Amino acid sequence: MLVELAVADAYGAGFEYADPAYVTRHNTLAGYVRNPVHPRLGPGRYTDDAQMTLALAELLVSGRPWTREAVAEAFVTAFHRDPRQGYARGFQAFLEGVRSGEEFLARIRPDSDKSGAAMRAAPLGLLPTPADVLHHTDVQARVTHDTPDGVAAARAAALAVHYCRFGLGPVAGVGAWIADRLGSPVWARPWSGPVGAKGVMSVRAALTALAAGGSQSAVLRACVAFTGDVDTVATVALAAASWSAEIDADLPPVLVEGLENGPYGRDHLAAVDAQLP
Repeated sequence: MLVELAVADAYGAGFEYADPAYVTRHNTLAGYVRNPVHPRLGPGRYTDDAQMTLALAELLVSGRPWTREAVAEAFVTAFHRDPRQGYARGFQAFLEGVRSGEEFLARIRPDSDKSGAAMRAAPLGLLPTPADVLHHTDVQARVTHDTPDGVAAARAAALAVHYCRFGLGPVAGVGAWIADRLGSPVWARPWSGPVGAKGVMSVRAALTALAAGGSQSAVLRACVAFTGDVDTVATVALAAASWSAEIDADLPPVLVEGLENGPYGRDHLAAVDAQLP
């Protein structure tokens, strides 16, 4: 799962908020592209979506208590050992200025309803029961996104992974199942058009692409075709799609092999993945 979602993040990063005509022309899965809006994001490099997901995955497999303090410390550690582009400018400056989880919690204003808590929630979907998933997701979400929509989007993203991992129904029914679990019909409503920064937008778009099924390549292209905040859409969707027995695992080798493979790249992601529940 971690490799697939990192591929999705890195591929989607080439198209985040790019002109729709550019997306249409280059969204071919033939390789990574450099984002014309954010050219400092190198092709094949994952962004904050995958880095923060990795932080939570490493915390989960460590066996340490799942607390706000531990979550914050994991975020600080992941960023400072491997600083990278892709974070929102203000949050990146915030991370650069804190050196511990304690300092993070003392200084953060967790009032966002954007997609940060949802984009990183995938590993928590592997926990054995929906109650476990929701508890762990809520703790991590409220560290930075302690708002109704911020938490709900993270819950929906994690539950999508849980639904696919445990084969709880046909992939086309994922949105309806989540809507029933969370008591909100919004998750069963298909998304269309560009995706903004709000977490609910990204997760609804991801569920729409996921529910269409077919193959991982088809899901990835569909995520990017929405335009807007597509790296987050793709990260959420491919995390779940990687577990679905109905969705062919056909990501092009050029994307898998072209994903960065430094100290925290493809091989490290695969090693952590092997330890997840």
